[in-house]
Formats: sequence, C-alpha cells, structure tokens
Amino acid sequence: MISREALSKIPKTDLHVHLDGSVRLSTLIELAREYKVKLPSFTEDGLRETVFKDKYENLVDYLQGFNYTVAAMQSEVALERVAYELAIDNQLEGVRYVEVRFAPQLHVHSHLSMEHVLKSVNRGLERAKSEFNSRPPVLQGEEPPFEYSIIVCALRFFVPGLSEYYDQMLRVHRFSAPKTVFSLASQEMAQAAVRIKREHGIPIMGFDLAGAEAGYPAGDHVNAFDHAHKHFMMKTVHAGEAYGPESIFQAITDLHADRVGHGMFLMDTSMIFDEAIDDREQYVQELAQYIADRRITLEVCLTSNMQTNPRLETISDHPFALMQEAMLSCTFCTDNRTVSNTTVTEELELAVNELHLSPVDLKRVVIYGFKRSFFPGTYLEKRRYVRRIIDYYELLQEQYPELRGGTLGDE
Repeated sequence: MISREALSKIPKTDLHVHLDGSVRLSTLIELAREYKVKLPSFTEDGLRETVFKDKYENLVDYLQGFNYTVAAMQSEVALERVAYELAIDNQLEGVRYVEVRFAPQLHVHSHLSMEHVLKSVNRGLERAKSEFNSRPPVLQGEEPPFEYSIIVCALRFFVPGLSEYYDQMLRVHRFSAPKTVFSLASQEMAQAAVRIKREHGIPIMGFDLAGAEAGYPAGDHVNAFDHAHKHFMMKTVHAGEAYGPESIFQAITDLHADRVGHGMFLMDTSMIFDEAIDDREQYVQELAQYIADRRITLEVCLTSNMQTNPRLETISDHPFALMQEAMLSCTFCTDNRTVSNTTVTEELELAVNELHLSPVDLKRVVIYGFKRSFFPGTYLEKRRYVRRIIDYYELLQEQYPELRGGTLGDE
C-alpha cells in the first residue's frame, strides 16, 4: 500500500485543470461580494451543499458552478488572484508542473481585452512560480523547480448571456448559422493565442476545444485548429467524455490533437453511432492502436468522470484498466479542483487503492505527465527538466520503500 504522504511528496503534473473550475471557495465568496455576484450561499458549506457537490446528476448539472466562478472572474485582479492561488494549491501537494486551461473569451468585455485577460492569468502563475523557485532547496538543486504553461480553450458552442464577448459575436453575425459563428469564435481565439504568445511572451502552449460533444462536432472547428497547428501550437481536445470513439477519432485526425481530454469512451463500442461502421470492435481496436503508436496521451480525470457519467457506478467501472491493457499513454488530472472537490494526490490515491495501480505503473503514469506536457521551453530544456524530475522521484523512492518496484522503461 502506498501511503498518502508518499503520494503527496512525489513530483506530479496536472495537465488538465480548468482555472474557473478550481477557485478556492473562500475566494469565490470574497470576489462575489466585491463584484455583486449573487451566489446560492455565501458560506463554503452552503456552496458545497447547493453547487459544488460530491455527486452530480450529469454533465449539465456538473457545469452549473461555472456560472458563478466565471461571473466573479471578470477583472484583472480577480483573474490574477485565482491563477496565483491555483498555482500555490498545486505546489502545496507536490505538483511541479501545471497546465492551466480556460476560455479567455468568457472574460473579455468592454473594460477587459483579450491581452489583459491572458496577461493577468500569467502574472498570477508567474508570481507563484517565482516565489516557489526562490526557495533554497530549488536554488541549490535539491528539488526540481515549479513550471507552468497556459492552454486556451475555444468552445464547441455558446448561447446568449454566456459572456459579453460571445453576445457580441452572435449580434454581429445574426444572419449566420450558429455553427458558423461558433467556428468564427474559435478561429479568433486561435489567432489571438498565437499573436499574444509571440508579442507578449506569455507561455500559451496549447489550444483546446471544450463543451458538449453531442450535436457540436469537432469538425466545425477545423480552421481554428489548422491555424494553431500551422503556428506550432500544441493541441488537446475534450473528447470521449460524453460521446464515443467517433468524437476521439475526429479530434486526433481533423484537429491534430496531441492529447485527448478524458477519452473515457474510447473503448466503448456501444457509444458508436455511425451506422457506416460495420465492425465496431475492429474500429475501437484500430483507433486505440493508432493512439498508442503515436503516444497521444489521454488526460484521465477519475473523480470528474464518476461525477458526470451516471453509467459509472463505482470507480472500478472506469475504463482505465482497458487503457492500460492497450498500453496507452495516460496521466491523471483533476479537471476541476473545486467542482470535483479533488487534488492530484487524491486522484493518484484512487488509482492506487481502487484501480490497483502498482508502484511501477504509478511511476510510469506520473512521468508520462512530464514527458507529454506542452513544456514552455526547448526540447533540450524539457529533457533536462524531466531528468531532474526522475532523479527526484528516485530519491523519494529511497525514503519511501512503498514507491519502489521494478524499473521504468524508456517509452
């Protein structure tokens, strides 16, 4: 049995964590009071009871909390604070690399430009990084430093009232089909990300597509991902969270996805809806093989998947075992620390205790997180960083015998 202490000490990543889903409840309450945002409750216990619950009916129920967090994050001060605190919370549990994702277009309005939104979030993350890396153990090389990057999200669809920015898009293009407007918004997000990264030196390393999959196919956003792809930006796509293998196929082919967010239904033939696919078993096997061959990493979010998919009655029902069997590259993530009420350490604890992840597999999955990250440096810098992480992990294996077991293959 691997102890909670050992799991909290090992260097970890979180490659799939939403900024607006990871706001400290105490901070949300303060910001809501300051910016006159109406909450169902102004106590942490009350919010846990009414909004940020342990169990949800479905994905729609799960997403309700974002209405409150986003509304409270409409200023530079709020964005910087939430980003800073998220980085600190990660550092406190041993996370050494985090990729913070969010949809900047949800925060852009007449008094807050896209540039200011991204600069604010970066300021908070950079401040937390600077403070952590100025500690003697890091400066003296005894511990690896904390690093981060930013992933910007486009949305598969949006409705009136979601944000001032999206309302303006719908108004200006009121004679266009909705999916055309959704496509234009994602293209604008991709172009903004590329330009702001270059002009302001912000580590915007990835481009993502989020939102409900059913009825809003990834193919509608090909132009945005082509732009990101041609400007050497890494891509990750929410797929296989509430839809099936076809959604994942579209993400990795049409959108050039380097990673897949969730991918939970990758191996589920019952979630295939294309009648042209005759042999469903062969389809998922070939899809899994394609993903495995190219080391396209799945960002697995155990707690979140349990909360948004009623079909998962217990954690043992999660298809992670099938992913392992297929030798897929996986890493454990929180998705939303506040909405799912979890941490990276708790996700690893679930995997170890409930899915019987061995010490060898634990180390492999943890190191995958660093290897498959969208690291904001050169390839050689990334290699050196990963080497420091592995050295530190092996040092901890000497201190915690339960972390030992076998060797890590070169994958």
